[in-house]
Amino acid sequence: MTSAFIYPFRLVLAVLTLFSLGALSSNSTAALPAAVDGQPLPSLAPILAEVTPAVVNIHTETRVRVSSPLLNDPFFRYFFDLPSAPRERVQSSLGSGVIVDAERGYVLTNHHVIEGADDIAVTLDDGRNFEAQLIGSDPDTDVAVIQIEADDLSALGLADSQQLQVGDFVVAVGNPFGLGQTVTSGIVSALGRSALSGLALQNFIQTDASINPGNSGGALVNLRGELVGINTAIFTPSGGNVGIGFAIPSSMVQQVMEQLLRFGEVRRGTLGLEVQDLTPDLARAFDIEKPSGVVVTQVWGGTPAAESGLRAGDIIVKAGGQTIKRSQDLRNAEGLVPVGENIALEYLRGGKTRNTQVPITAQEDIIVEGKSLDRRFSGAEFVQRSRKGDRDNSWVAISHVEPGSYAERQGLVEGDIVLGIKRRRVETLSQLGEVVQQSNQRQRNQRRRALVMQIQRGRYSYLVTLE
Repeated sequence: MTSAFIYPFRLVLAVLTLFSLGALSSNSTAALPAAVDGQPLPSLAPILAEVTPAVVNIHTETRVRVSSPLLNDPFFRYFFDLPSAPRERVQSSLGSGVIVDAERGYVLTNHHVIEGADDIAVTLDDGRNFEAQLIGSDPDTDVAVIQIEADDLSALGLADSQQLQVGDFVVAVGNPFGLGQTVTSGIVSALGRSALSGLALQNFIQTDASINPGNSGGALVNLRGELVGINTAIFTPSGGNVGIGFAIPSSMVQQVMEQLLRFGEVRRGTLGLEVQDLTPDLARAFDIEKPSGVVVTQVWGGTPAAESGLRAGDIIVKAGGQTIKRSQDLRNAEGLVPVGENIALEYLRGGKTRNTQVPITAQEDIIVEGKSLDRRFSGAEFVQRSRKGDRDNSWVAISHVEPGSYAERQGLVEGDIVLGIKRRRVETLSQLGEVVQQSNQRQRNQRRRALVMQIQRGRYSYLVTLE
């Protein structure tokens, strides 16, 4: 399909050249002909005729309870006849979506478009309106799936976004500023971007196709009319488009959507290890010519990674068949594999390539032995817990303390929640290991100081000093 556009574009260049030479006409108001040598001028209209019916506008409403401080004062309520119950205020927002299953009415959009919405309405390109039901959403990738019951729907097929190259032409379709369906075009400016804050998994397509507020959840398509991405964000100092837009690749969207349709949520787990980017200095130290991959810095004891034979110093170069160039790549691969399934890892050890299969395990099932972090934790076991569906609410707890152990003698008790170490807040096992490791590195050439841990025990907070 791409090659079909090359010849007409050459014709346009030829026509423009003739105009500049004055070979066609001296009339400055003359219009380009509809065809040249029997060939129609290039146009995206045929492709868009198939694409636009599958792109929808999404309108959400969220009811927010609003109360005045005066309502808490019985004097004001009595004398000024103020209502005793808080009032409701309705917040509205607009976005876009893409129909990906015409038979079942599944629509892809962004999590932030429908987050917290009480009512979701979908307007089709032909003007029909439908109420939508939320199937599931994933805040870590900003992907959501909603469903409408309607006949005669059009759907877009998902392309393999891993085949995209910088410079490929793309078209963005959405509902910017609530104006109605709008089409813009551009190219793929960059791949593998991770420039947005607040998202755990990032592998964005960057494009200069105009994306503005309201485009979120809309389609980014190639010149075959296939979905290559879901438009999600822009980089802007002013609130409008400056030619830097980001879309979630269709390959990532596909994996997230499969779990949302199956479970209503993404069941995300862990390998049980920590890594860092392979810098040029580290590559030279490991005698590696190309600094591509990530170095394993910690393998939690008793985890699938440990059982598979991985250890600190191994260099992971592939995960799930995908090349790993940086830590974010491994986090993406790890976070897109459902809990209980295996992920294939290719790694280097001593200059030799090795392969292994590691099952993804739920984070709550990862129990870290304290002595693997620091000898002062000997006898204690740590576990990371989180509130289901709330990615921003996780904590580290002490799941077990061996009677008579060093940890017990230092005052640690099973059930304690670790709030922080050395004045640094701790919410994950990764942060716990990082803080302890950094503390030990700074004190390597000095007399080791006590490790001060802030814990919560019941309703009270304590400081425990570990000598």
